[in-house]
Amino acid sequence: MSTTKEVRTLYVDAGEDGVRLDRWFKRRWPHLNHIQLNKLFRSGQVRVDGSRAKADTKLAAGSQIRVPPLPDAPDPADKNKLSARDVAYAKSLVLYEDEEVLALNKPAGLAVQGGTKTTKHIDKLLSAWGEGVDRPRLVHRLDRDTSGVLLLGKTPSAAARLSGAFAKRKAQKTYWAIVAGNPHPTEGVMELHLAKRGVGDRELVVPAQPKDADAQPAETEFVTISRAGPRVTWMALRPHTGRTHQLRAHMKAMGHPILGDPKYGDEKSAPLSEGLKLQLHARSILLPHPSAGMLHIEAPLSPEMKEGFRKFGFSEDEADAEPFARRQTKRR
Repeated sequence: MSTTKEVRTLYVDAGEDGVRLDRWFKRRWPHLNHIQLNKLFRSGQVRVDGSRAKADTKLAAGSQIRVPPLPDAPDPADKNKLSARDVAYAKSLVLYEDEEVLALNKPAGLAVQGGTKTTKHIDKLLSAWGEGVDRPRLVHRLDRDTSGVLLLGKTPSAAARLSGAFAKRKAQKTYWAIVAGNPHPTEGVMELHLAKRGVGDRELVVPAQPKDADAQPAETEFVTISRAGPRVTWMALRPHTGRTHQLRAHMKAMGHPILGDPKYGDEKSAPLSEGLKLQLHARSILLPHPSAGMLHIEAPLSPEMKEGFRKFGFSEDEADAEPFARRQTKRR
């Protein structure tokens, strides 16, 4: 993708008073995605009246906006063209499909959305179902290295209802993870605010004080499924909130990082992680179907998780169908 080289200064029109900065950009350059925009804002290349600004900065009429060089829009003739092989690959990921819902088995290593260096991603593969109204819409996300269930809406109204279920915490997501050591207590709920911070040359999600301006409340329910001695534990994790890297940051904060995690690992998890990719898998989702009834979708273990199970001697049949049910029984 080519790039326009010059830096420009543009002014906010009277009719745009009060508009968010990210929306102002999207109106002018609709081809820029969320990841590209956030990178521009975070790096300080975009300035409003000379100052750094965030995506949600409200603009005032007449304000000056410094616009850095931006990627050009892709050629419409090339846009979203998938090869027959890519279409076949996209369809091979389907776990469940009806007229309103699509559930994919996202492989580890495949990003959900594209960025400047990411050309193959789920969002692009959705062209296999068509464009415009026919194109399925993402209603939640998974980290690039996390495998498992990814849910999409096939119509605008279905996507809105599914998104609403996530927003109102009506969606129960169950992840499987292999972590370093044996967490105590063996089950419970972790409530710990998280914030994105620059650590060295990269951005990490770390525990934060609730009073910090950028701190977000994050809540994770956890249950121990099985142990491989004192070294390693297989856990079921259920995020009650949907923060970036929430499960990875929470387990690190508990002192039991998820194995194979290049970002949140430590000296305890490093030797145990040898030969393993991230041991985090979105095992299942239970939520209301957009029309009627409930949807329960389960993803088979990824090759990466199978390798972790093989290494530590875990077997899928050790897990209860609903690992959190016993916690609910205890609470009654």
